[in-house]
Amino acid sequence: MGFIAWNDLYSVNVPQIDDQHKKLIALANQMYDAMRAGKGRDVLGTVLTELVDYTVYHFEAEERLLRQHGFPGHDEHKEMHDSLADKARQFRDDFRRGKESRAMDVMLFLSNWLNVHILEVDIQYASFLSDKGVF
Repeated sequence: MGFIAWNDLYSVNVPQIDDQHKKLIALANQMYDAMRAGKGRDVLGTVLTELVDYTVYHFEAEERLLRQHGFPGHDEHKEMHDSLADKARQFRDDFRRGKESRAMDVMLFLSNWLNVHILEVDIQYASFLSDKGVF
């Protein structure tokens, strides 16, 4: 079923980045579906590990693109990425140490990240890159 459905509002009009955002949405949906089936805790470690690994990959790709095209808000954007990545790593590390990481807390983090960061922050560079001819 899924928690978040991709729609064009999430698009930054850069296929590579849109595909990566779709992967992040798929991770959120994987967690949501497991929670609905009563198995959130069972998949939490896997989702957190994949989230941290994919976050590193995605943020590096996005930051490289912004740097390459001279996006003026690059430094601030990178700081936001660093904060999100730190929070994801904290969830993963807490889980690995046996600290209680509730699947719902991770779900809320993912939902906020996707809905706020993509729709309010990433969208800021979409027109900039479009004007540069990046598609």
